[in-house]
Amino acid sequence: MAVKWKRIGQRKFDRIVEALVHRTYDGTARVEAVNGRGVDGGIDIKVTHGSKVRIFQLKYYPDGFPTSAHKGRRKSIEQSFARAMEHQLWEWILVVPCTLTPSEREFVTSLAAAHKVRIGVWDRPKLDGLLATHADLEAAFTRKQLFEAAKVYGQERALLMDGARDVSARVAALGRQVDGLDAHWALDFARQGAMVVQTLRAKHPRAHEVSPIEITLTGNGPLAPDLAETVRRSLGFGLPDEVVLPREAVESLAVSGPEWLSGEHRDVEVRWQPAGQVPLAETAVEMVFLDAGQVVASYPGTLAYAGRGSVGRSLTLDMTGGSMELMIPEASGVLASLRFTFALDKLEPSAALRLLGIRQRIMNGGTFEVRTEAGIIGGGRLSPNTEAARQEVAQLRSYVEDLEVVQRHCEQHFPVPGEVTPAERVALRMARLLIQEHCAVSPFLPQIRFHLSGEDSPILRAMLSGRPHAFQGWNPVCPIKIAGRQLDLGPVRFHHPRVVVDEEEGRQALAALEAGRAEGHVVTVRPEGGECFRLLRHDATPRDGWTPTPLELAGFAEPR
Repeated sequence: MAVKWKRIGQRKFDRIVEALVHRTYDGTARVEAVNGRGVDGGIDIKVTHGSKVRIFQLKYYPDGFPTSAHKGRRKSIEQSFARAMEHQLWEWILVVPCTLTPSEREFVTSLAAAHKVRIGVWDRPKLDGLLATHADLEAAFTRKQLFEAAKVYGQERALLMDGARDVSARVAALGRQVDGLDAHWALDFARQGAMVVQTLRAKHPRAHEVSPIEITLTGNGPLAPDLAETVRRSLGFGLPDEVVLPREAVESLAVSGPEWLSGEHRDVEVRWQPAGQVPLAETAVEMVFLDAGQVVASYPGTLAYAGRGSVGRSLTLDMTGGSMELMIPEASGVLASLRFTFALDKLEPSAALRLLGIRQRIMNGGTFEVRTEAGIIGGGRLSPNTEAARQEVAQLRSYVEDLEVVQRHCEQHFPVPGEVTPAERVALRMARLLIQEHCAVSPFLPQIRFHLSGEDSPILRAMLSGRPHAFQGWNPVCPIKIAGRQLDLGPVRFHHPRVVVDEEEGRQALAALEAGRAEGHVVTVRPEGGECFRLLRHDATPRDGWTPTPLELAGFAEPR
């Protein structure tokens, strides 16, 4: 049944057009219907897609606006267009319930002659085509729903002469009738044994704003803690969690909204799920941390979700490698809560350090804001975590910082390993100290074996005789192994002020010197007192000479 455009009147015309615009653009843009025709500043319906603004101007002119008969209508259209141009729009669309003549269409398109704006027209053929595409909208505005639904229900009780095929046909017919009940809401249904399951479904993402539905639940006593928290997140802050209230937890459910849906129900299981997300005009955000009103840190992200409930607001931000969920109470003085989840095992150290920096800021507590180019969209204050928890994150960040320095020096870049052995952790810190031109004790170098050249000297004889003596040398490579990869730090010098030679090896070496056969003889030297050798990069300018810099690794004893 087609819409009788000449008879429906201005009010119903506006409702039909608004429903069509919502259905056409809600999936990709933000639709705003402006209340109050004639005092709207040139806007009846505004559609925003990023930086592009599209304005619809509704004129209920069933018999058009020919020049001779309706000069006042053309002037009204010109005035509406002029007011709309104050809003820096991308496209202006005139909506009328008639079929435009060539003269009328030329008049509309000529409005853009002096402007950089697109002009469009939704006239009767366009409106009829859109209603044909969205047949449920046409049904919602034209059919006598209650009469036809009752007629279909009577057929349900008839004999199913064609078996399963007849069942499918009759259920499909009933579904079409249900779809025509409302322009914004649909009711899906299913039979499970003796139970009929009805599922309320939004026909478009902004149905809850255009046609709000209020649900009042009366419970049978307190909810279980986990379920109560889920309800608080969903209803209190508008987070997109699925909530299931079992029948034993619900005393009654009252629905207030469209007439066909309103009523009170008992002995029901209540289940609600998040609707499709509303497209956001601004998605680039910054998570900003403040101290005394000054920005001390900021991190970029993407606004993935924004919700609102009875207690406060919720925001979900996506960041490379992580996701942040904020619950911000409306009440002043109440601390916000923030859940930050991330994984480092697929990120290179530079990206991992950014996430750990965010984590540290969160754990330190304090004031934060979420900003877009348009302004602040949320903010609050966080409570600090325990000192033990903060130290744990600080140690993890220290490990990733060491890895980043070593990778950059060796020009070998790979994701942060999920696990490292204690030896690898010590090697990383030692490597970082060497790269930054510090002297470091190497627990992996408790002794050194070298070959005699055959040359004799008093210093060599003194050392071979067992007296402690300073010892220094160099090696062209200094490899460390991390997560199955071998990284070379380059040439290093090694030193210790008091080394000793194994007593037996010393006697043998002295005898070889006396006999003139010392060349190639192997000697092992060890630092005195169970200490280890100290290392410096070969080309480094030592900051403190051969005084070693401590590793300062929590849970590890300092090597001597």
